[in-house]
Amino acid sequence: MLALAHLQQRAIDEGAVADRAVVTRKLGLTRSRVTQLLDLLLLAPDLEETVPELEAIDGVELATERRPRELAHSVDLSLQRAAAFAFLPGLATLTSRQR
Repeated sequence: MLALAHLQQRAIDEGAVADRAVVTRKLGLTRSRVTQLLDLLLLAPDLEETVPELEAIDGVELATERRPRELAHSVDLSLQRAAAFAFLPGLATLTSRQR
């Protein structure tokens, strides 16, 4: 989903599509769903890097997409990071592997 969000935002930024309304029509999604996707781009860069790794491992999801979206609503990146460790159970393991 994060890759799709980047792709759609880049299309808007480069003028390939006029705005989010055009994205909704092209993708056949609701306006709220497109907003949810693009909200993922508000995550702190280091948290954004971990989102793809939170997808299902052996059929078990470490987190749903909702959790990262909830974090993105905080404009304070340090608060995002602090909340991430509480919200996302597998994050500590993932971030220690990236160091």
